[in-house]
Amino acid sequence: MGSERSIVALDLGSNTLRVTKFDCVSKKFVAQYEKVVKTADMLTRTGVIHHEAVDRVIYAIKEAQKKISFHDAEVHAVTTEAIRQAQNEKEVLDRISKETAVSFEIIDGEKEAALTLMAVKNRLARLHHAARQFVLVDIGGGSTELIFHYGEESYSKSFPVGIVSIAQGYDNIPQIQAALPQEMIEMQMYTAEIYATKGKPEAFIATAGTPTTVAAMKLGQTYATYNPTKINGTALRKEELDTYLKKLLKMPFEEREVTVGVGRSDLIAAGILIYKQIFTILEFDTCIVIDDGLREGVALNNCQK
Repeated sequence: MGSERSIVALDLGSNTLRVTKFDCVSKKFVAQYEKVVKTADMLTRTGVIHHEAVDRVIYAIKEAQKKISFHDAEVHAVTTEAIRQAQNEKEVLDRISKETAVSFEIIDGEKEAALTLMAVKNRLARLHHAARQFVLVDIGGGSTELIFHYGEESYSKSFPVGIVSIAQGYDNIPQIQAALPQEMIEMQMYTAEIYATKGKPEAFIATAGTPTTVAAMKLGQTYATYNPTKINGTALRKEELDTYLKKLLKMPFEEREVTVGVGRSDLIAAGILIYKQIFTILEFDTCIVIDDGLREGVALNNCQK
């Protein structure tokens, strides 16, 4: 390995495969890849990962291998809530490994939160963001993590509320709106408990597809022109979420797909409603959006080893 050491980190979520390559020497992310693979499609109904979803994951990994050189790097791959829930997780991961030579590790919510926090802290430091205390929210496809960070201490919990599970569990927007306070009651209770013992932190930070998509809409970016450098540090206010949700729902279907990405529009609508409810639970009016998440955390963590 010598002085040239790089890491390719893969994060297979409930909806998206995200890949990054990190140069441990220059401490720079040198390549990125992302694809909507809908891992958790039909999981709520069937309890298993569908073979067509596995096909999509394998295709995406092979595409990533063509775009990003894997052979000169250490490859570290993790997967989260969808595979954690699936009854056929072993055969799914065996098939992916056999066809792509990439072996995924299923990580629990606690490890997911710790790695995501590492990535976000790294990005906040680069942005010279001053908050020593913040609450970090990672809204995923199958779960949402709340991470309360107070100086040297962190408290985190994973909740089985995600944009795919919510979007596929209800028929329409009004149904989702009506159900969310009850679906997210445990989040509310956990937050109240943390606030009662540790106090309310100084800032609210959000990562993952929904916050970054809304931030992109605010900056006039589409899925194709998405630029993470500009997204990092973008502030969103709670009332802006209503504006962008209305805007999204008014768009013709084709325009919506261009704006938020193919196959993501129904999910992003559910995600915005979850995001808005989190503003309410956390009692914040403004949120800072960060693009970095689990895949960056995996890369940084393995470079330190």
